[in-house]
Parts: sequence; structure tokens; C-alpha cells
Amino acid sequence: MNKATKQISKLFAAMALAGAASYSMAADNIKIGLAGPVTGAVAQYGEMQFIGAKMAIEQINKAGGVNGAQLEGVVYDDACDPKQAVAVANKIVNDGVKFVVGHLCSSSTQPASDIYEDEGILMITAASTSPDITARGYELVFRTIGLDSLQGPTAGNFIADHIKPKNVAVIHDKQQYGEGIATAVKQTLEGKGVKVSLFEGINAGDKDFSALIAKLNQAGVDFVYYGGYHPELGLLLRQTKERGLNVKFMGPEGVGNKEISAIAGPASEGLLVTLPKSFDQDPKNQALVEAFKAKNEDPSGPFVFPAYAAVQVIAEGIEKAGDTDTAKVAAALRANSFDTPTGTLGFDEKGDLKDFSFVVYEWHQDGTKSEAK
Repeated sequence: MNKATKQISKLFAAMALAGAASYSMAADNIKIGLAGPVTGAVAQYGEMQFIGAKMAIEQINKAGGVNGAQLEGVVYDDACDPKQAVAVANKIVNDGVKFVVGHLCSSSTQPASDIYEDEGILMITAASTSPDITARGYELVFRTIGLDSLQGPTAGNFIADHIKPKNVAVIHDKQQYGEGIATAVKQTLEGKGVKVSLFEGINAGDKDFSALIAKLNQAGVDFVYYGGYHPELGLLLRQTKERGLNVKFMGPEGVGNKEISAIAGPASEGLLVTLPKSFDQDPKNQALVEAFKAKNEDPSGPFVFPAYAAVQVIAEGIEKAGDTDTAKVAAALRANSFDTPTGTLGFDEKGDLKDFSFVVYEWHQDGTKSEAK
């Protein structure tokens, strides 16, 4: 091995050690950090985000790139852990990346966004729904998904108006996203006169819910809303059914994953879930859906199309600004609208979408869903 070869080997070893995966190498590329969970309990959601963003990068590059430059996606694994997200954000700063699509979990996105704002990095999350993320008046933080302050009332109103339960329990995983959405649902229900007899947190990673199920049974609960992610809810669904407690469940987009059917089996049938619209079912997106399927990728995940849209608006924002200066791009995002596969997107001063809607779906044990009526 000659000296030059050794140097190249060292370079690639360093890249592997850093946990960053790049799939296009050129000095004049515009790098976009793709930050989210590659590993951990919710890695399936990270994969949705990554395939959507990578597809957008691929298609934009094939169409000529952005102002003559190609986009380069670099994947960073935060495992949906706030401390690791901060480490990833600092790595992105050190790598000289100026644009980020991510992070996924709100509890990771918020501390990472503090660093991005301070360091002049523009971030668009395609998955984090906590209102706190954009409530701080940051210039460089955006999202291509709706807020829990919208999703919570969507769920709460559906429960009150269509399910009409007598006694509701609202459970959450004590995390920023889960507790936030659960609180919004609780407030909506109570505002409509629905009794919430139990508001309680479990710990992310819990496996045995026998004590909680006993509480639900004792309280005479006939409906449970769960704020959190699919691993815990899947086990809760299964164990509730095994113990013969007949209650209906509902959760947010964080549980709308085919893996919940693998965990809960028949107990996942009839679960209600609030999700973004099924953008893969929109006829105008048929060619894009076929492009995903040609790569054996599933376009139906809730974060696939919002991640695609996030890359697209970054690219078009750079074009409209005529510059990769992130302050100029941020101004261009707020001043324009963008025709994307998720609809025509416009951003308000906080960086939130001016228009977004969540839909209530009924989940089926085979991992499919249908709009709830």
C-alpha cells in the first residue's frame, strides 16, 4: 500500500468512525445533513425520512442540480436520543454542512436546533411536531409537517364527536413529543366535556404494562389515547387484549408504523391513528411512487413525502435566493410558496407551514390503514 493509498484509507476510516454516510463526493456539492435515527427503537421512522430525502436529492441532481451544483446527502445517526442529537449537530457544524433535513424526534430536534441557529445552519424537520421547536422566534428553523397543537385537537375532536366514550385515559411516554401531544388531546377532550379519569406517564422502553392495565380496568376506562411511539403502544395493545380488557386505542403519527402490527398482532386491528394525508395515494404523485417502488422502497410512511418536500424547498430556496447563504435562503422560504408532492407549501414567520392537516385513520393488523369515518 503506497503513501497516497494509506491516506485515502485513513480518510474513509475516519468517515466511518464519525458515523456519517455520504453517497456523493464532489468538492463543489451543496451538502445536506440528513439527521435522524439510523439505530434505536424508532429507526423505522428514520428510514422513512432518509428514503424521502435521498429520492429528492437524486431527482434534483438528475434534473441538473441547484444553480449548477449537485446536492450531496450525508446521513447522521442520532438514535432519537437528545444527547446524541447534540453531538450530531456539533459534528454537522464541524463538517461545514449548512443545510439539514431533520431531526426526527422532537426531543432531539429542539436541542439540535439551538446549535444550528447559533451556527447559521438552516434546518427543516419533516417529522417533529412539538410547537416548542418553532416557538422561540428562530430565523433558520422550519418544518414540513404540522404541529401537535393541530394534531391534538384533530384527535380530541374525533374522539368526542365520533367515538363518544364515557371514560377516557390519556397515557404518554413522558417525552417532549409524547407528553405534548397527550396534553393537547386531554385539553381538547375536557373542553368538549369528555371525562379524562386517568392522565399518566409510562417510561419509554417499558415492557410490562400489567400495573397500568389494572389501573385502566379499575377506573372503568373504555377509551385510551396514547402519546408516544409504536414500540410501547404495540406491547400495551397486545397485553391489554391478552388480559381481556376491551378498550379502543388511539395514537399520533409516532405509532403509525407497520412495526406496530408486528408487535401487537391482531390487537392492532381498529387502532385509530392521526397521520398526514396519504400523499402516496395522490394521483399526481404516481410517478414518484413508482420511483420509490423501483428501488424496493415503501412510499407510504408518514415522513417520506414531507422529507422529500424538505429537500425540495431547500433546493428551490437556494435557487430563489441565488445564494447558499442560509439567512438569504430562509428569507426566500418565507417570501415564496413551493409546489411539492405534499401540496403548495408556504411558511409563516415562525417557520411553520401556513396550511397542514392531519387525517384520522383506522389501522389494520396487516399494516394497512383506511380513513376513519
